[in-house]
Parts: sequence; C-alpha cells; structure tokens
Amino acid sequence: MYASLPGIDVSFEDHGTGAPLVLLHGGAQTPALSFGALMPLLTPHRRVIPIELQGHGRTADPEDREITLARMADDVVGVLDHLGLERADVLGFSWGGLVALETAVRHPARVDRLVLAAVHTRKDGYHAEIHDPSTYATSTRMPSEADFAAMVAEYERYGISTFEQVVTKLDPIVTAEENWKPEQLAEITAPTLVMIGDHDFVRVDHAVAMADAIPDAALAVLPRTKHSEVVGRVGIVAPLLEDFLGR
Repeated sequence: MYASLPGIDVSFEDHGTGAPLVLLHGGAQTPALSFGALMPLLTPHRRVIPIELQGHGRTADPEDREITLARMADDVVGVLDHLGLERADVLGFSWGGLVALETAVRHPARVDRLVLAAVHTRKDGYHAEIHDPSTYATSTRMPSEADFAAMVAEYERYGISTFEQVVTKLDPIVTAEENWKPEQLAEITAPTLVMIGDHDFVRVDHAVAMADAIPDAALAVLPRTKHSEVVGRVGIVAPLLEDFLGR
C-alpha cells in the first residue's frame, strides 16, 4: 500500500487490529529486516503499521527530495493522515528511532507512546571506536558481514535505489554534532521507553542521559546485545513492549 504525499509515494503495511503502532526501521533496512521476528508477536493485540521510509524498500528516493529527519517525520504523519489516524504509538529502531524522535518533537499531538531503540542524539553518543577508521571495521559493536549482506540484498530485491546511495545520504545526519538539544528532549510529551544494548555502538551512558532528559521516560538495557540485535531480542523486547504500551 502507498500513501501519496507531496513529492513522494510512501510504502506502508497495515496488520492486525487494536491500538495503532507505527514501526520505523533501521537505516538501509526494511521493516522485514528490522522487525521480522517481532511483528508476529505484536499483531495479535495491536494494529501494526510498518512504514518504509524514503529510499528504503518500495519507497523511492526522488532526486529532487533531500532526505531529512523533518521531512521523514512529516511522512510518518502523512501516513497517519492517509489512514485517518489522529494519534499512534511509534517505535523506531536506529535510523527509524531518529525519525521517531523527530516525529515526537515536531508533531507531539500525533504520538501517544514513544519507543526509541538504539538511538542517539549527538555524535559523541557513539563509542569513539566507531568514529576511528582504524577500529571501525573490526569493532564487535558493529553489524556483522551477514547483516550488511542482508541489507544489500534487500536493495537488490527492490531495485529502487542502492545501499551505497542511501547510506551516503544518511551518514551526515547520523554523525551530526547534535540533532536535538537537551531542552528539546525536555519538551517531549509522550511517555517514552529508551532501549539500548549493553554492547551497542551507542553508549549506554548516552541512553541514560536521554532518558533523564525526557520528562516521562523509562530505560531498558538489554544484556549481551549489540546495536543490530536490539529489536531482534524478541524474548525480552516483546514483554517490555506489552508492559510499556499497555500502561
């Protein structure tokens, strides 16, 4: 299904019934890669709406439409408008978490509950080894070769754009010195769950600071979990989500 929005047709899916939950996937991924194991545990109780963001899956990357967090947040709201939904819970993983956070900041009236999985707000929220070319490739915090191969395969499957093209556009935003100031986090009105892996390339103390800055936030640190595994730890994550979203 597609929502025809200004300058772009955004692909999304719509599964299950109940309170709506928007899923926003990781960078250079698709909903299936990010949430494939999690979605079957959510759809029996909720209306789950995975969105394919610009340049991902079946959503094109128009040459005349710059990728920005603000624009993607507007796209999320555009899909809600298309479905006739005033509000929804929003779960974002990694890049999708940045978009989810921007949606809560930019459109607070549209977000009920917010889940930020493996998310950072500033460049120094990453471990230093991730910014060092001599240690980046060998860091055990990074996705595996198989993880990267799966991402590339999804781009080859859909043929909308290429992995390299999209990563090149996301990188300046992901590595920005600061995407949100603490005072912006302090204005978030949605009850928020910050989830992080204890072996994530986002620093755990940064996730703690995010949870402290957001007025109504909880923190979950998943044991023996790196960045690419956070939403895949469904045995831990599904009960956490059931508890948090059901309150």
